[in-house]
Amino acid sequence: MHLLVIEDERVLCETIVRSLRRLAYSVDHCYDGDKALELLGTERYDLVLLDLNLPGKDGMTVLRTFRQRDRKTPVLILSARSEVKDKVEGLDAGANDYLSKPFHLAELEARIRSLTLRQFTQQDVLLTFKALSFDTRSRTATVNGQTLALTRKETGILEYLMVHQGRPVSQEELMEHVWDNSVDSFSNSIRVHISALRKKLRAALGYDPIRNRIGEGYLMGGDTD
Repeated sequence: MHLLVIEDERVLCETIVRSLRRLAYSVDHCYDGDKALELLGTERYDLVLLDLNLPGKDGMTVLRTFRQRDRKTPVLILSARSEVKDKVEGLDAGANDYLSKPFHLAELEARIRSLTLRQFTQQDVLLTFKALSFDTRSRTATVNGQTLALTRKETGILEYLMVHQGRPVSQEELMEHVWDNSVDSFSNSIRVHISALRKKLRAALGYDPIRNRIGEGYLMGGDTD
């Protein structure tokens, strides 16, 4: 999942980013409203974490501007403004959830799971495909109860394919949702990580659950060709 953290408190922002990257999320971040709108205009995100007290354009301006062109991407407000009227204003402006500061990282992670998985009507924290399971809370994959040793990128790829199982996912889509905005679109990075993931899955399962659809992308599940 590709997330954007918009937070002007740099220590807090970097703490959140480190925490989420440890959980194998792809994370971009910025510290002001002008940069936030620039990123939101050029990148696709699965979730936006938005502070309200930002230099440049404030958080409410960022939210309202973003909602004029994107009504679907979930937005989670992170703010020290804890009055009911502030929460109502943020939700009415298009936010999907509101978390008051200070907060525990565990609660933030739970809110993120809820908002990202809600898009795919996934009611459980456990994604499954035959003997393969992915726990979105612990960010771990298992085969018949045995944990797979995956890198951060391999974890992100597997989660995205399992969430979207049954339809092909292109390399471009994986780049948008698993990599941050520093990836070179002409690099071979995606193929390398997918190849490594498939090798590990083949060793654990005895077969490769990821198939190539020529001209379409990578497919987990669905009808066989």
